[in-house]
Amino acid sequence: MHAPARGAATLHDVAREAGVSLATASRVLNGSTRKVAESYRERVEAAAEILGYTANLSAQATARGTSAVVGLVVADIADPAFGQLAAGVARGAEEAGLVVTIAVTGRDPQREVAVVRALRGQRPRGLILGASRTEGPDAADLQTELEALSGTGGRVVVLGRRSPGLRTVGTDERAGAAELGATLASLGYREAVIVAADEGIRTFDDRVTGFTEGFTRQGGAILEVRRAGFTRDAGYASAQGLIETGVAAGTVVVGIRDVVAIGIMSALREAGREVGPDVAVAGFDDIASAQDAAPGLTTVRVPLDELGYRAVRAVVEPEWDAASPPLPVEVIVRGSTPPRA
Repeated sequence: MHAPARGAATLHDVAREAGVSLATASRVLNGSTRKVAESYRERVEAAAEILGYTANLSAQATARGTSAVVGLVVADIADPAFGQLAAGVARGAEEAGLVVTIAVTGRDPQREVAVVRALRGQRPRGLILGASRTEGPDAADLQTELEALSGTGGRVVVLGRRSPGLRTVGTDERAGAAELGATLASLGYREAVIVAADEGIRTFDDRVTGFTEGFTRQGGAILEVRRAGFTRDAGYASAQGLIETGVAAGTVVVGIRDVVAIGIMSALREAGREVGPDVAVAGFDDIASAQDAAPGLTTVRVPLDELGYRAVRAVVEPEWDAASPPLPVEVIVRGSTPPRA
């Protein structure tokens, strides 16, 4: 075969190098479902390697109906929980021969709609929606975009609560939070403050509802649900407000996420309050830093890596059991919530 030509090799170059028609080269390299003789396939693939040819994703999408891309939509890629989720998606995508495109919404519903619309233009094999969706008109707009993506051959997978007509992979957030509430009550806690996000975000609403059910069922009382946010800084600021108004010893403060709980712990320490024996703290997710915090953070372990991996399987598998149970979660008790007399 000839030496590689200067500049980026084209499909025409590959066809000429392999001694086949342009149509045959395209069928081999752009993923057509039409069969090509094995001898031709080997010649085309060898020519493409020598020339350094890179397949055109748009051409592949035209040939297959979809591209070899799976889109992952998350709220914040810097968040440790979403990082663990993305690792699972990457593992599943590599196994399936797919490339992952990650888009960040910042939990802005309008941005989420715009992101899905842009990804739809790539004709992805699938779209994994990992950002928590809010209720209201923006959620309706999002549903329209998801239906349009499905109509072009892409498969939508939602992480979280089941959505009609869409494949769903999730964990039982409400049951996990209820178990956390019951566990803390069994440790002797009778008063709790929940540091949560704004209402309307399904995942976090389920956590607030579940914890309230589990804690009050065992004799506890929710003193307050503080609407703060999703970040470490939101937890820190909220805890400062609790300290100023006088949070009583023996209270357990529950962050809706581990990063929120870690911010709460920092504010308590800076104010001279001891985390655990004085004011207890718990979170949700079990990110790596929850184990390294001092004291270790009591939390609910969510299998985030497995969640991401299962989501890719839901994209690529022809059949999917809509009634499959959610992935299990587990309450992990650590030093931030010691037993009370």
